[in-house]
Amino acid sequence: MESVIDNNLAVGTRAAGELGGAKPKWLKVKLPIGEKYTELRGLVDKYQLNTICTSGSCPNMGECWGEGTATFMILGNICTRSCGFCGVKTGRPETVDWDEPEKVARSIKIMNIKHAVITSVDRDDLKDGGSIIWIETVKAIRRMNPETTLETLIPDFQGNERHLDRIVEANPEVVSHNVETVRRLTREVRIQAKYDRSLEVLRYLKEKGINRTKSGIMLGLGETEEEVIHTMRDLRTANVDVVTIGQYLQPSKKHLPVKEFIRPEQFEKYQKIGLEMGFRHVESGALVRSSYKAAKHIL
Repeated sequence: MESVIDNNLAVGTRAAGELGGAKPKWLKVKLPIGEKYTELRGLVDKYQLNTICTSGSCPNMGECWGEGTATFMILGNICTRSCGFCGVKTGRPETVDWDEPEKVARSIKIMNIKHAVITSVDRDDLKDGGSIIWIETVKAIRRMNPETTLETLIPDFQGNERHLDRIVEANPEVVSHNVETVRRLTREVRIQAKYDRSLEVLRYLKEKGINRTKSGIMLGLGETEEEVIHTMRDLRTANVDVVTIGQYLQPSKKHLPVKEFIRPEQFEKYQKIGLEMGFRHVESGALVRSSYKAAKHIL
């Protein structure tokens, strides 16, 4: 991995040696407020509901909850992969909880969620990759919350079409799978994943009839502007409709270091380029995460 982005390609970024200990002002987050946020926060605490919004300390939690959107993770909290950017624990996952689909659906009903994003850890230990729990979760949500729209942020299922077909059968409004980074950095950032396999997954989903596909990348790992634009072009070639672009932040000292903090004007530039490429939606900003503004991506 390169230690510094070529500033001729990524205008306005900071080299690694200039980062210091403090984050730039544009990464400061306002405390979540609002009547809807307060209501949902109370329900989460009262019923001990599990959302990625809270467990992941998402910077957009207040805004998303205010719009009636929340993200839930299924299949446990231990991943079979050890990506260098991810704060989720790696190891031997717990036994599958077959009651989980009903629990998630019930949580969505209690919280009165209008648009739910479902994601999961990678479960390469399971013969079905976890795809059966995925489809049962979508069915349970549909049954208990018929007015709630859905996005499924799925793993690559090792490219297994049988597993992907289960997601297609469930037919959520949006299916998302993140490429996470540019081709050159994939081997270091996503150790067990493959850049081209992720593109093939996204292409396959679209060809099989998924109406809206989506992917995301994070910046600040040493990529160049040229590489970011090339990644966006690859996603469009795979007929991806929505792309999210955000700043990588190091979960702990054990994880990959931040090489640069991307300036707001650079994110704005990527948004403009993405829209010109033909993406339906481009969410691009330092605090953007995969589920940011997720409800509008069904439109």
